[in-house]
Amino acid sequence: MKAKSIPAPKSRLNAAPSHRHAAAQFTMEVQGEPGGDITVSLAGRLVLGDLDKLDTVFAALWERYRPAGLRVDLKAVDYLDSAGGLALTNLERAAAGRGVPLAFLNLSPAGQGIKGLIDPRELEKPPLIAPTRHGSLVEQAGELGLALKEDFYQVVSFLGDFLAALGRVSRHPRLLRWTEVLIYMEKVGVDGLPIVGLISFLLGLIMAFMSSLQLQPFGANIYVANLVAVAMVKELGPIMTAIIVAGRSGSAFAAEIGTMKVNEEVDALLVMGYDPLVFLALPKVMAALFTVPLLTIFADLVAILGGLTVGVVGMGFTVQAYVQQTIKTLYAADILTGSLKAAVFAVLIAGIGCQRGFKVRGGAEAVGTATTSAVVSSMFLIIVADSIFAIVLHYTM
Repeated sequence: MKAKSIPAPKSRLNAAPSHRHAAAQFTMEVQGEPGGDITVSLAGRLVLGDLDKLDTVFAALWERYRPAGLRVDLKAVDYLDSAGGLALTNLERAAAGRGVPLAFLNLSPAGQGIKGLIDPRELEKPPLIAPTRHGSLVEQAGELGLALKEDFYQVVSFLGDFLAALGRVSRHPRLLRWTEVLIYMEKVGVDGLPIVGLISFLLGLIMAFMSSLQLQPFGANIYVANLVAVAMVKELGPIMTAIIVAGRSGSAFAAEIGTMKVNEEVDALLVMGYDPLVFLALPKVMAALFTVPLLTIFADLVAILGGLTVGVVGMGFTVQAYVQQTIKTLYAADILTGSLKAAVFAVLIAGIGCQRGFKVRGGAEAVGTATTSAVVSSMFLIIVADSIFAIVLHYTM
């Protein structure tokens, strides 16, 4: 169908940007009077590099002519990619929003196929990644407060669902996949032994060496054993082990479940009648609960071994003297409270990792964001829980 000629002077909207930018690969001519029917003739290439220019020229067309009807002649268009199809679809949406009838003339079958790739309904949806806004300090503080409030609600909701799932498993233990619990115990515990052992050994060695420099002038080198043992068993052992587990396993839990959310595998579990919390979260939490206290005891022993190395090699102690001083310092209550801390930290790490994974919406970037959030949130909660333990234990023991 060919557009009827309109007895009006031709005018050309400037499609090329000014100054140093590259020239546009298309031209545009307009026939018609402002306020009446307008015919727009496009020529050249409508491609991705000119998408912003196309949108700018179309916006100027609406502002300058305010047409009652619009026809777009695409006979002279040499090439049209999906970005060009998006520009035409945006023009179509703008016309519909203004109540202006729009017709595309001489659009080739290939061009119609390219334009058909764009679904106008999808353009109405908000973007998966929200545009970055930089408001004032007050606005940013308010947005942060609202985000923290929403995050708190989500964590509490997840905790309620998790406790309900735990109640179901306690009544029907066969619902829990114990084989998966053993697999995750290996991943969290056995696979974590080398890095936990190395860091704990070096930490005990450094603590013993630095404390010996302070105690040597007073002839109190023997108390190096006391310092290393008490500091590791009561505080540093549980915290350092928990931080390592958060970085290794908490992030892995969030990434694993987040990837399953992106691939719609969690939805598939729901369709098949499985509870994702029982199927995915509970084995991870149980595995962490069983293994992190054992990892903590292992870290304590290796740190004491590091202190022993400094005591024997650098300060001339015998192995027997150092070990006896360590045994005299420690009590069973110290080991129990350290293990209790480790168990609480384990639940926090695994729970936050799973919760962040179930929260994922979007693609690969959302999985990365959830993984980072899981590690940061776990470390924050570890410090908060340890502070609460310090206050409670101070007044109860």
